Amino acid sequence: MHTYGPRVPLPSPFFQRGFGWVLGGIWLFYLSQPLGTILRHPDGFAKWFSLGAEVAFGLSYILVFLWMRRMRLEQRDGGLRKALAWLAVMFALALATIPAAGGDWMVGLVYIAAASIMVLPPRAAVAVVGGCAALPLVLPELVPAWKPENALFFSIVLAAFAMFGVTRMIDHNQRLTAANREIARLAVAEERARAARDLHDILGHSLTVITIKAELAGRLLPVAPERAEAEINDLEKLARQALADIRRTVGAYREVCLEEELASARSALSAAGIDAKLPRSVADVPEPRGTLFSWAVREGVTNVVRHSGATRCVISVRPDRVEISDNGRGPSEEGEHGGSGLRGLRERAEACGAQLSVGRAADGSGSGFVLRVSVPA
Repeated sequence: MHTYGPRVPLPSPFFQRGFGWVLGGIWLFYLSQPLGTILRHPDGFAKWFSLGAEVAFGLSYILVFLWMRRMRLEQRDGGLRKALAWLAVMFALALATIPAAGGDWMVGLVYIAAASIMVLPPRAAVAVVGGCAALPLVLPELVPAWKPENALFFSIVLAAFAMFGVTRMIDHNQRLTAANREIARLAVAEERARAARDLHDILGHSLTVITIKAELAGRLLPVAPERAEAEINDLEKLARQALADIRRTVGAYREVCLEEELASARSALSAAGIDAKLPRSVADVPEPRGTLFSWAVREGVTNVVRHSGATRCVISVRPDRVEISDNGRGPSEEGEHGGSGLRGLRERAEACGAQLSVGRAADGSGSGFVLRVSVPA
């Protein structure tokens, strides 16, 4: 049985959206500086023109954030050209605030640097952030009316690092979400495989015995009606038992008992005309080995009755192993690895730390079949 680990707990979608908005929009407070300068400007036209540009600039930053977030959540590449176009629009809107904001327009560089981290490849983003950080140091030397903005240099760098954290958080949460989906998918697939394995083990054995007994009853009916009637009564019991097993399986309450499986094996082998040698007592087999050995007996006897053409079957049970052998024609090359029944039994054995081995008898005859499940000491 495979184990896929627990699902990684994630914050609620509401918390993720809210936290992302806080981290992405926390830098909007920087707009208060150019907004204050714009609103204090005496020229009405310049004030309102710059105010409109500043509002449009803030909206463009929000739109870039939303666009980036959607691209990352959908694991799509927004495209370098589109990203550069967004940044160019933001830069143009920042420049449009100069008539009233003056040198405070450079505050917009904080947002351009943060947006570049969101939408550009790493090398291009570093280049844009470096350029934005250099402008507040260089431009005041070229435009005497603009005061030096040394603090803005650190704000730009800090904003870039903060937005880097936001983008990494979004990517990390997306990977965790994808991992949780995969864990859930694998868990469903494992449960389906377990259900298929259980149904095969139950119906494969029961229907095989029912088929053998039905054939025997048909042959006995003309010559020994009393024995045929007994076999038919056994058929009814087997059918009812199979139905009960299926119901318990569906309800996840089914258990198997080694002693009951051995008794059922004796009946199935006898009905098939196979001489059976089985242990008298298995009280010294502890759980969960008893359950595993029960499935091994069921699968092994089913294969003996169905495929072997054997006349003799020996089942030996010890505290650390169970072995089912016969004198039939032996396995084919493919049969040594088995069909779905042996695959299911192998999975059960591995889940218990046991080993399943199948192959020809060790007497050198090249015939016979041996199925062994052993638990290492």
